[in-house]
Amino acid sequence: MTPVGIRHLIGRVSRHRRRFAAHFVKRREMVTLVVATTTDPASIGPASALLAMPGWHPGPLVEDMPSFVNREVRLLKHDNGIVKEDHLDKRWEAATGEVVDEVIFLSKHTAISNRPALTVHPIGVPHLREDEVSPAGGKPGWAAPPNPRIGPWLRLLKTIAESHNLLPEFEVTLEATHHGPETNSPTMFVEIGSTEEYWKRQDAAQAIALFGKDWGLEEELQLETGAGIMVRTKSFWDLVADIMCLGIWILFYPGQSKAQGDIEGVGGTWKQAIKVAFETTSAAFPRGEVLAHLDNKSFKSWQKNAIVSFLAEQNIKIGKPGDFC
Repeated sequence: MTPVGIRHLIGRVSRHRRRFAAHFVKRREMVTLVVATTTDPASIGPASALLAMPGWHPGPLVEDMPSFVNREVRLLKHDNGIVKEDHLDKRWEAATGEVVDEVIFLSKHTAISNRPALTVHPIGVPHLREDEVSPAGGKPGWAAPPNPRIGPWLRLLKTIAESHNLLPEFEVTLEATHHGPETNSPTMFVEIGSTEEYWKRQDAAQAIALFGKDWGLEEELQLETGAGIMVRTKSFWDLVADIMCLGIWILFYPGQSKAQGDIEGVGGTWKQAIKVAFETTSAAFPRGEVLAHLDNKSFKSWQKNAIVSFLAEQNIKIGKPGDFC
């Protein structure tokens, strides 16, 4: 059975300068935490390219993990698997007193196709039952709030890749959420794929590092309106171009048989996955209205009917294509 794709996509954003807000409201310093691991060439490569840029200096040791500081950005390096170190946002706060506003993980991407790729995605395993063990980190039934940068950075990544002659050799794409580690802050992965040859590519690492211009958080993204679950009525890039921010995109199997149109009889954890994705997307964009936008091409009719009925039951509105422009 073809997995059903439900993509939580977020609409328009407004921008206001953090410096301006800080002038009026005294608060604890908030930082962007970039995480890299020395065990992964697609992680340490972009981290090294980023640290070669001006302005970096050594930061505090956090549980024996070295860190580096550049304005409001903190880069933390560890020697474990990228999905193995949970709650690094809270651990950083406990060690330094700085509140982590967002987390960005640098990592390798793997795919059966072995196609070269540059990807971004949110994290979580909302489709797993509580009694299941996640094979790649995270807590079953959990997803981190999606980082509001995912949408803008996906488009920026394509622009950077094009300017560095990485297209069409590399595919630039959004992945579904499918692994950990567990975090509480808005989170995203930025990855290079899909084989060791490409994980070590310096031009790809440099392209990822160029995101560093945005990691200073000079501007803060806040959702004004719109969020959703997507009906793919046009090509992926045409659709993404219409939407400012992307939230959680989940893939799951909604049951194995028709169940006579009774959504209670449709097996699987699809309802749990929808609820978790909706709740975390809403948390990431507290000023936004979350809408549903379904990928019709992935559904059998009875699957779509079950999901539409459940969304109505949960008071989650289904948006039209024009609602996301």
